[in-house]
Amino acid sequence: MIIFHDTESDIIANHFESREIKYAFHDIDGTHSLIRDWPPVMSICLYDVIEKGLPEDFDSKSNLKRLISLAGTKQLPETDAFCVESAGLSALTQMEWAIRRSVQEGKIIVNCNLETNAQIIKRINNGEEYYEDLPETVEMSEMLKEKTPRLFKFYEKVLNGYCRDKNLQLAKENPENFKVKGSYEFLKYLYDNGVKNYFVTGAVVEKGMGMHEEVEALGYEIGENKLVEDIIGSTWTEKKPKDAVMKDLINQLGICKENILVVGDGRAEISAGVELGALVISRLPETATYQRELHKNLGTNVITAEFADEKFLELFE
Repeated sequence: MIIFHDTESDIIANHFESREIKYAFHDIDGTHSLIRDWPPVMSICLYDVIEKGLPEDFDSKSNLKRLISLAGTKQLPETDAFCVESAGLSALTQMEWAIRRSVQEGKIIVNCNLETNAQIIKRINNGEEYYEDLPETVEMSEMLKEKTPRLFKFYEKVLNGYCRDKNLQLAKENPENFKVKGSYEFLKYLYDNGVKNYFVTGAVVEKGMGMHEEVEALGYEIGENKLVEDIIGSTWTEKKPKDAVMKDLINQLGICKENILVVGDGRAEISAGVELGALVISRLPETATYQRELHKNLGTNVITAEFADEKFLELFE
């Protein structure tokens, strides 16, 4: 059994009453794993769509090579900021945002309701992923249905070429270099004390591939009664917002929300955890000043740079 206590140290962002934790929902990228340096890749991919639209050959080998070479080479204010703000959202939602912004800029021509498009862009900026209540033209719906998964797959190829594939191989040789400090020990402590850990990600999860492969390369065993019970993510065509995933897990497992711990570095999982009434921990570097203030305002309870920090360890002593 684990009881988390409010120690009133400077890592406490919003105070909480002591509570027993039985289940923990964890984000992966940036929270436990450092294999995917995704923000500069997503930023250039989204920027390129907004600026150039989606020509028929946008996912060609030559364009793949071009974007790999451009990733991280210059500041891109709008898309850089969006990557920070949208961390934790489904990648499909992030791709859709860029396509809608390109429509807004007149780079993608399609019959659509421009007012609806602008409202949806605003709602995505506010962290929303569902907006079926807004009227959409058939042409816009069909275009998004085809282009969004295709752009998602292309983004993953750029990410693989930029850093993921190289870092995965390095992680297999020396996993400690690609773990947030204290990550494994924290998960193991939870597991040893009866807490069931679940990984929840916006990336695609296919057994033995992608994110699943990365998690196992870092030494996190996945399966019933193992270190991590399960890893749940999106598919190439179906987005699974983290709040929906968490609510589904709560219903499936029949658990009390007060006994849940949510751990992450993205706005989506932090907001979802706060909304659920769970205990919420943000894993953010000391240098991430803006994100730290954002997460504090969202209602996170604890902000720590690493899980090995003595002040963090004191929370469950």
